[in-house]
Amino acid sequence: MADKIFIVEGRQYRTESDYNRALHDKKIIEKIRAEVDVNNPEALKALVKELRLGEKYKFFTVLGDDFQDEMEEKLRKLPAGTVSTGKKKVASAAKGSGSLKKKSFDEAQMEKFVKQELIRQEKRRKLFLRTCAVVGTVCLTYFGYYAYEGYRTEQNFAQMAEIKEQTEKDIANGVYEEPAVQITYTQEKDAPEILDEYKKIFNMNKKLIGWLKIDDTNIDYPVMQTSDNVYYLTHNINQEEDRNGALFMDAECDVINGSTNYIVYGHDMRSGNMFGKLDKYKKESYYKEHKYITFDTIYEKGTYEVMYAFESKVYKQEDVDFKYYQFIDAISEVEFNSYMKEMASWSLYDTGVTARFGDQLLTLSTCDKSTRENGRFVVVAKRIK
Repeated sequence: MADKIFIVEGRQYRTESDYNRALHDKKIIEKIRAEVDVNNPEALKALVKELRLGEKYKFFTVLGDDFQDEMEEKLRKLPAGTVSTGKKKVASAAKGSGSLKKKSFDEAQMEKFVKQELIRQEKRRKLFLRTCAVVGTVCLTYFGYYAYEGYRTEQNFAQMAEIKEQTEKDIANGVYEEPAVQITYTQEKDAPEILDEYKKIFNMNKKLIGWLKIDDTNIDYPVMQTSDNVYYLTHNINQEEDRNGALFMDAECDVINGSTNYIVYGHDMRSGNMFGKLDKYKKESYYKEHKYITFDTIYEKGTYEVMYAFESKVYKQEDVDFKYYQFIDAISEVEFNSYMKEMASWSLYDTGVTARFGDQLLTLSTCDKSTRENGRFVVVAKRIK
């Protein structure tokens, strides 16, 4: 492809930047010709003086030099005595040698101006590079720490998963040994015995309430529970501050006495951690390949079948809407059926799975900002065994 040719007033310029400067100079020259009567000796003399000083009119290309040479030549050709110098009139021609000296002085001024401009440009360049370096360092630090948090989170969960899997193997092989530490559930004196595969992990963190797993996905995590629904948004299972947080069950859910609906929350992490890939259930084809969810409380095992997948949001307290995150216990069959009807109407597709009053439900909830402010994506399943 041929290079562009930049020409202004018969002069060719190598770059588009120089071309734009030439257009700038041309515009100034045209303005001067329109405003100054160069046929008036006094006006011409004043113009030449301004051009020599280089303060009022600043040119960036040779077009400015050409114009100044043209005006000075016109001034020199004026008849002797035409231009007034105040007390007496003198011929411009007689001042020839002075013009050469003045021009030499103007060239020195121009050289000084160019040097100053180059210095300013160099300062701006260095400032820009320093700014880029600072921004780059901050970004690298941020992403480095973000990557470290993700790695740490994965290691923590991998350690717990390894303990769980090894315990299951020991139980299957008949070589399981009870943990040395006595396990108690201080919140409930009459709590059932904790499943063997979760005893060691419970010893590590008494906030453990269960384990959630969806086959062929990265969702294979312990589930925590505290007295509020805030702590595990910003802390991991080792009580360290961590933007990944941890999966946690709603504080109002009761796994000992059995709530109608267990609600489990998790962050929608870009890395895919936690519930970062839960929104894949928006596609019916994905649901068909991942119909079943394993959710064990620390007291009993459970398998659930997906019923609904829908988008919702966190509503204001005064809003009269179905707030799925408040559906924990249904006190009547009418209330339960009303909840089912609401969720079925919101579901992105029909799974054909239904539930009756008395069934145990599991709700997985994560953030979803793709469609609305304070958006949420929700998957609801019912226990089948």
